[in-house]
Amino acid sequence: MNFVNSLAFTAITFVAFTAFVAIVSWWKTKGDNLDTQDGYYLGGRSLTGPVIAGSLLMTNLSAEQLVGNNGQAVRVGMSTMGWEVTSAVALVILAFVLMPRYLKTGLTTVPQFFEQRYDSGTRRMVSIIVLLSYVVIMLPNILYAGAQVFVNIFGLDQILHVSKFTAIAIVCVATAIVGSIYAIFGGLKAIALSDSINGLGLIVGGLLVPVFGMMFLSGQLGGDGSFADGFDKFLHVDPAMLNAINEPNTPEPWLPWPLLFTGLLVNNMYYWATNQSIIQRTFGAKNLKEAQKGAVFAGFLKIMTPLIIVVPGVIASMAYAGQDWGSGDSAYPMLVAQVMPKPILGFFAAVMFGAILSSFNSVLNSASTIYALDIHRPIFNPTASDAHMVKVGQNFGTVVAIVSTVMSPFMLYMGGITSFVNSAFAAFNTPIFVCLLCGFFWKKVPSNAAKIVIPVHVVLYFTLQFGLRNVIPFLENIHYLYFTAVLFVFDMLLMWVIVKKNPRPKDFELQDVGAVDLTPWKTGKFWAAATLIVMVVAYIVFSPLGFGKGEVSTYQRSLQKDSTSAYHQVVD
Repeated sequence: MNFVNSLAFTAITFVAFTAFVAIVSWWKTKGDNLDTQDGYYLGGRSLTGPVIAGSLLMTNLSAEQLVGNNGQAVRVGMSTMGWEVTSAVALVILAFVLMPRYLKTGLTTVPQFFEQRYDSGTRRMVSIIVLLSYVVIMLPNILYAGAQVFVNIFGLDQILHVSKFTAIAIVCVATAIVGSIYAIFGGLKAIALSDSINGLGLIVGGLLVPVFGMMFLSGQLGGDGSFADGFDKFLHVDPAMLNAINEPNTPEPWLPWPLLFTGLLVNNMYYWATNQSIIQRTFGAKNLKEAQKGAVFAGFLKIMTPLIIVVPGVIASMAYAGQDWGSGDSAYPMLVAQVMPKPILGFFAAVMFGAILSSFNSVLNSASTIYALDIHRPIFNPTASDAHMVKVGQNFGTVVAIVSTVMSPFMLYMGGITSFVNSAFAAFNTPIFVCLLCGFFWKKVPSNAAKIVIPVHVVLYFTLQFGLRNVIPFLENIHYLYFTAVLFVFDMLLMWVIVKKNPRPKDFELQDVGAVDLTPWKTGKFWAAATLIVMVVAYIVFSPLGFGKGEVSTYQRSLQKDSTSAYHQVVD
């Protein structure tokens, strides 16, 4: 029994499950042809709905979300579930509005569409923006968030007798090496298969945290230590933390309710329907039916993910009442280390590692895809063979992995993970989505429109977010997604002006290249409607109509706390 509870047993189970995933992924893909563009970058256009759904979820659901979203939840409550639950809307729109058009064109990358619809300069501009966001923002944060989990759960800095920064750096390097092997040598199909297996493990392991967390909460609050008693305390001890509907004037990290239908929707539409690292697996679908199945099922799973990446944060806030959490990023690792039984800690660490790998290798693979097909081939070697372009992508992926790994430990000094990533991405995601949306549905948009809209938006966003909000009191606490909502409207108006002044001489027509069967999923709209109904029910449950009946909201409570603190400072 002592061995089962030992660090050695934890290490053995961690290595065993990680190796199991790698062996299965290798076995299932060992005969695949990775020398072709479709074979390496799109899994041979053979992915099915369940594999697509699992890969979509795992690409999104990494330690970045586990640490960052729970870090927000421990401070503000269930409000942060909006980032997860409302993703279902974007995935349904992707499935039935955009996916038929994407697959009709036979795209491998999103920037390819920008050349078809606008021009080659727009394709390169979008490619460079996306690549920079991957290398500077996404990849370093994925590695850092994963390292935070491992260092805090296992106390690696103490075990290795090194500083926390050094321990984080060691884990970042190890993760990057393993993730790079999948992304650079395995291609998209190996990534998608490993994602699906790790996804099942993460659902099981992730759900154990709130289960054991409820039992811990019961004991912390004087109960009998049972799940039932902990669940009862979770529902009644602090109802304000269970209210996901926040006042319109709440700042970040709260999520004001008007943003659920405005700024957050725009943000989600970019992430789920335009972001290459996400939708690349839908481009690899064997047909439209399987792509739609994968997107809708992923939307349903996103409604369930707050059980894993929000509820533990709320449990931590109740179990450690009165603790100053700072950015909140330490809450989830602390709770896991406290409640997870030692015999299954190795398995949990393995699925966590898998979650980190899935996000890292997916983004790395997408970065390689965009560089090879949207930058290198058009500019440097238009006649290159597919096999040569695969090699170029692999070499570029290696360089990106090294650069992002070097940057990742320094994320320790950037504050809350989720806040940093989301606010940084907001500068680029909206104009790219606007140009894609107008490109699909507005035949008169001219070729120069994207070159105007995207730079103007970026300048305006940075001016608002990092300039004017620091000098205009009214803007100081405005949630950055309000900027997204307002600038989305501005971008659309600017696009209208451009069309009026300089319409495209000949209407744009989307060409069907016959890449896959475009027969839609017959019962898809029924399941999509059911998914959206479940989403609405989730919001009713976590609202003043359900369990969130607190007399004072968490935001009002924070204002009272700030007032009390200011009063004591004056008195002192």
